[in-house]
Amino acid sequence: MRILGVIPARYYSTRFLGKPIVSILGKPMVQYVYEQARRSKNLEEVIVATDDTRIEEVVKKFGGKAVLTSPEHTTGTDRLTEIAFEMGKDYDIIVNIQGDEPLIEHRIIDQCIEPFRNDFKAQDVVTLVHTIKKEEDLKNPNVVKVVTDKEGFALYFSRSMIPFPFQLYKDGLKFEEAYKFTVLYRHIGIYAYKRDFLMELASWKPTPLEMIENLEQLRILENGKKIRVVETEYESVGVDIPEDLRKVEEILKHRWGLEHI
Repeated sequence: MRILGVIPARYYSTRFLGKPIVSILGKPMVQYVYEQARRSKNLEEVIVATDDTRIEEVVKKFGGKAVLTSPEHTTGTDRLTEIAFEMGKDYDIIVNIQGDEPLIEHRIIDQCIEPFRNDFKAQDVVTLVHTIKKEEDLKNPNVVKVVTDKEGFALYFSRSMIPFPFQLYKDGLKFEEAYKFTVLYRHIGIYAYKRDFLMELASWKPTPLEMIENLEQLRILENGKKIRVVETEYESVGVDIPEDLRKVEEILKHRWGLEHI
């Protein structure tokens, strides 16, 4: 089984211009992601798929491989599909690794691939979740939540708080206290696709719930397909807006023993 890792990196982000190459403690964000992807024991090759020569130049400068894709793409999945079509014909699995997850670990990537090794036929797409532990994340629409069925397949993804512990809330507990009595999961934006399924997905038009929530993965569910969800113990913090950089930097300083800086 051959596996290709692709890191979509868009310069013209509506909420954060030039986000993939913003400096985090002296290193561009996309470099953190690329270096961890290269450490994966499963990825045969890693490519940064970008819409801008500035990102391409930065990636090549630190020794990575970057490919310019069509500027007409509106989603990371579109960029991923172009790479899968043009360069991924010899691969069985294409892994979409978000370029704005600088704290991602190579073990997360390998966990996302593992279900295919256990039973290739049973999965079309796999993604990961992590237990929500901070109250501030519950109401943050940039923290996507997910609920699954008993078999570990996604029922729904939302920017809202799901599930809602109605009975506990009804009994008089404060909203935040009620959530301590149930398990909620934060979606980690990494996907492993069968290449054939990815090519099929690319032909589907955007769906109503996808557009309402602004979540591409809902297109899969709305078309009656399944997403396998795997829980990971490793936590990754995404960068959606400039204010998220401070949080990432503090975590990195703690890891490196640089809290005093």
